[in-house]
This record gives sequence, structure tokens and C-alpha cells, in this order.
Amino acid sequence: MRTITATVIGASLLLLAAIPSTAQTFTTRLSPVASDIAMHANVTGTGTATATLAGTKLTINGSFEGLRTPATLAKIHQGTATGVRGSAILDLTVSKAVSGSVAGSLDLTPDQVESLRKGKLYIQIYSEKAPDGNLWGWLLPKETK
Repeated sequence: MRTITATVIGASLLLLAAIPSTAQTFTTRLSPVASDIAMHANVTGTGTATATLAGTKLTINGSFEGLRTPATLAKIHQGTATGVRGSAILDLTVSKAVSGSVAGSLDLTPDQVESLRKGKLYIQIYSEKAPDGNLWGWLLPKETK
């Protein structure tokens, strides 16, 4: 019985050692969403964000500036491909101001983790005069040099 227990524990430790323990980093540049001429004056600003994936926990920290009106919401959206709009799936915390921060710590499902790794997740910040979206940016793997 002790031999079986030792074998199971040893095999479990080997499996755990094979799982990558390093976090993955993703970055984005936040820029104005696509808009029509009527919304062009209200959709302004820039920003950046970094997301770190450790297991299934995604931690996002970013900043933005230059909005015409205060931010109201920030969400993670899931598109069908990089650059393709999709539905909001997770909420973030955002400064209710024309410049400030966006942040969140979220538990992702396996499907959401896969979508993140494939570049299908993006951050979108909404503002008072751009309720359909003001800034957005796709989370892509950070390039290493």
C-alpha cells in the first residue's frame, strides 16, 4: 500500500512540474472605436493596458486619457477573431473621468482562456457621450525580445 501511495504522489508531482507555472502577459493600445461621422467628435482618447494570465486568473491594469466626457463602464468583450467585435463577457473597474485607470481581476473559463490566447478578447471603455464605446484594444501576447 505504501508503494502505491508513493507512486501516486510521485506521479502527481511530475504532472504538476510539467504544468507551466509562469504567467503570460498580454498588452493592448487603447484607441478610438470605429465610429460614424455623427459620433466622430465624441470618440476620442488613447490608453494602454497590460493583462497577466496566471492559471485562469486574468489581472488587468491600464490607463487612458483624452476622452471628451467621463468614462462610464469598461468591459472585456469576446470577438470571433482579432479585430472583430463581439459580446461583452466580463466587467472591469474604470475611473469615472476623462482620464484615469481601468483594472480588474477575473476568473476565466477554459473557453475564455483559449480566446485570450487566440487574440479574441478586447477591452472596451464607454463614456457619457459614446455609450456604444469610446476606446478599445485587443489583448495580444506581449512580444519578448
